[in-house]
Amino acid sequence: MRSVSVNLLLYQPKFYLRPCLDSILEQDYQDYELLIIDNNSGDGTAEQVRKILVEAQKSGQRLPSWRLVENKQNLGYAAAHNLGISASRGELVFLLNQDIILETDFLKNVAAVFEQNEKIAAVQGKLLRLKVVNEELIRTQIIDNTGLVVFKNRRIVARGQGQNDSGQFDRQQEIFGVDGAAPIYRRAALEDVRIKIKETRDRRQVDEFLDEDFYMYKEDVDLAWRLRLAGWRAYYEPTATAWHARTAGDSAATGYLEIIKERRKINRFGKYLSFKNQRLMQIKNEQLRILFKHLFWLAPKEVASWVYVALFERYTWRAIRDLFKQTPRAWQKRKIIMARKKVNSKEMEKWFE
Repeated sequence: MRSVSVNLLLYQPKFYLRPCLDSILEQDYQDYELLIIDNNSGDGTAEQVRKILVEAQKSGQRLPSWRLVENKQNLGYAAAHNLGISASRGELVFLLNQDIILETDFLKNVAAVFEQNEKIAAVQGKLLRLKVVNEELIRTQIIDNTGLVVFKNRRIVARGQGQNDSGQFDRQQEIFGVDGAAPIYRRAALEDVRIKIKETRDRRQVDEFLDEDFYMYKEDVDLAWRLRLAGWRAYYEPTATAWHARTAGDSAATGYLEIIKERRKINRFGKYLSFKNQRLMQIKNEQLRILFKHLFWLAPKEVASWVYVALFERYTWRAIRDLFKQTPRAWQKRKIIMARKKVNSKEMEKWFE
């Protein structure tokens, strides 16, 4: 049995907090620690966490070893989880969103997959949609995510998203990578792709697992891509079930009109980050041979994206400014990633659909 660090990241979780915490405490997997990171919620979240855990202990419930970290500011997803990864000690690291409810055997079933092969870096469970009605959380049989899929035009979608779960994803299989809502990683793999550089322009010391320039959005895909390039593998395990309350992106749309409809559901800050981070991710991880082979699919999508932002999302223009500002650092990171690369372009190409 491998030790697991459950790193729960919180930001104003409100009615999500207790169901999420309860589902963690009810796990039938014994060897885990709980690290709770409050990203400066400013609404009494930290006090509520303590209250829930004290109540659970008084009721006789067995609690894992737990710690609460209260950040002085909202660091975003990447930086906060980087702190959590460094502060935790488990052989496996479970990065958990607050809007998740776990089945009681989730940890047991997902941890078992790592025993199959020492090169498995990450495991994705079956995430189903958690419907929110007047702050009531309803578990559905609509698929939220069964793993990341990358198309030749570099659009990334959640496999099966929006489909009714009728057993079509009930087979364990290798996938490109895991989604950021509830991923579990092998610590050795995270350490293997950890990036440390000295940024000369602003003298910033970069030491990260997840790319902190991303803040949030697509940092999970970037990490999945880096792990793949470094020779690590990712798997989907259907018996590890959880429910996720997705706030944007209701389906794995592929047509341009459908994509635009989905994009309109995302808030302005999300659109800014999504546009910028997509390009930073490609700067860091693209292999030129695959890139040139996929230009037929990639070029139209890129042209359409830039034109759409220029014409209809002027508030996203600062993403272009910040993209150019962060490109030199992304290029430095690319040099490290490519120096560590252990798989050839032929092996990587099979993951682009």
